[in-house]
Amino acid sequence: MKDEYSGEHRSWLGRLGHFLAGEPEDREDLMELLRDAEKRGLLDSEALAMIEGVLQVAELRVGDIMIPRAQMVVVPQDAELEIILPLVAESAHSRYPVIGEDRAEVVGVLLVKDLLARSLKNRQYLVREIMRPAQFVPENKRLNVLLRECRANRSHMAIVVDEYGAAAGLVTIEDVLEQIVGEIEDEHDFGDEDYIFRKNEREYTVKALAPIEEFNEYFGADLSDEAYDTIGGLIVHHLGHVPRRGERVDLDGFRFVVLRADNRRVHLVKLIRMSGAMADQFPDGVD
Repeated sequence: MKDEYSGEHRSWLGRLGHFLAGEPEDREDLMELLRDAEKRGLLDSEALAMIEGVLQVAELRVGDIMIPRAQMVVVPQDAELEIILPLVAESAHSRYPVIGEDRAEVVGVLLVKDLLARSLKNRQYLVREIMRPAQFVPENKRLNVLLRECRANRSHMAIVVDEYGAAAGLVTIEDVLEQIVGEIEDEHDFGDEDYIFRKNEREYTVKALAPIEEFNEYFGADLSDEAYDTIGGLIVHHLGHVPRRGERVDLDGFRFVVLRADNRRVHLVKLIRMSGAMADQFPDGVD
């Protein structure tokens, strides 16, 4: 048995060496070899998924994963810091694009750590006084190139511009890394065993994998689980497509706003318990 395994091991290594020594015919040939290694126990499934992610990053462009301009949470350059504090507390991001008089013009980036440091002082600063320079990238830049530049510049966010130089959206280094390693837990995430996190009396963060049955039990709701088992599946069903960040759907007195999704499924949603009068208070997108 040992000799047989050793023979297979050497045979596979020989195939790998021969493969790497020449020019690969295509990406699928490479993936077939790697999947074979995973089946033989020479490569675990997580490593294989990461390799696939790396290959995908080499093909994807910034425009494929960016957060569109309409869904960006921005702050005006002439706003006083104390005025934007509620927005920062609500959206819970660490960086915000700063806009000029023209909303399509991004003039800098506001870091929350800079905001907090100045807010402790007894002086009313304007956003433009503490904002930092923004990094701008075109929509067609490859993700692997962007990742290399972000590492070199120690930058965590880039503003995506279209062919006319106007802001088309934004992309973060986390967005790029998630293409490789999968979803990265952030300020919206919570325990592995929990599906629902309560923020206040009417706002919650809900994992898309939350079973509808458990959701109904938690909220005393009556969402149908005949066709779909999870909240994410229900949202996709009602929208008719896999949504992007910021899209919303209203169901039985609940507003679901997508916080995180990829091109395959929804990951995380913001839930707002609503009455009829509340529906007009919240515009489209992530507030």
